Amino acid sequence: MPELPEVETTRRGLVPALAGRPVVMVEVLHPRMLRRQPDPADFAARLHGRTVGELRRRGKFMLIEVGECLTWVIHLGMSGRMSITGRGAPEHPHTRVVVRTDACDEVRMVDPRTFGFTAVFTPEELAASSIARLGPDALTDLPTARELASMAAGRRVAIKTLLLDQRYLAGLGNIYTDEVLFQAGVAGDRPAGSLGLAELEGIRTAIGQVLADGLEHGGTSLDDLAYLLPDGRAGRHLQYLSVYGREGKACRRCGAPIVRGRINGRSSYRCPACQD
Repeated sequence: MPELPEVETTRRGLVPALAGRPVVMVEVLHPRMLRRQPDPADFAARLHGRTVGELRRRGKFMLIEVGECLTWVIHLGMSGRMSITGRGAPEHPHTRVVVRTDACDEVRMVDPRTFGFTAVFTPEELAASSIARLGPDALTDLPTARELASMAAGRRVAIKTLLLDQRYLAGLGNIYTDEVLFQAGVAGDRPAGSLGLAELEGIRTAIGQVLADGLEHGGTSLDDLAYLLPDGRAGRHLQYLSVYGREGKACRRCGAPIVRGRINGRSSYRCPACQD
């Protein structure tokens, strides 16, 4: 699933094509993409003719102001991405939604597995959505170590599972959580409540550094190229990952082989020598 660096770099890439532009055409090519829209017929009607305002992000959601207190919401799901192309350019076979501005740029939502979604919400609908239940944003509103300690106190759930829970901290996914725990020297299967304040401070520091590095490199495009930047380029962060996807390879820090396991059903990578 595209994570915070991928979503944030996508948001930044969309700004030049959308901000300040009126929407002149909306086409929905797969109805499943509107499954979170209270009335699917409202989606195109609420977008058409609106001038796009601020483009924001919270966790893995893009939130785009489109006038009259309406918010255009985009979630990329497991395999979704946004593409910016000129009108008439060949369409990717998994293009699901097309939005055109007056500048003739087309913003296309491409999603082979249709796990992503889009909607245009009123304030009341936004308040009733899962977005309202998100925890603080991992990049812009990172909790203090003591706040993390309060979240973890008494919890027997694995620290990796807690970090992935968007109700506690919004934006981290499987790739960056493994990288954070490696940088902090903490095994992902440790019970969250067993971590001391110093260890949580290390996790907090690692979150900031790992996300900053991911953003600098444009996110992580894996070999399947499911995630690409809006201009079609691949994110470069794959080559900088320390543990994720590196099973059997030498740890960049100590040389021990990286191992792969499962935590709460999720593939997890760690260095057995560096993380305890």
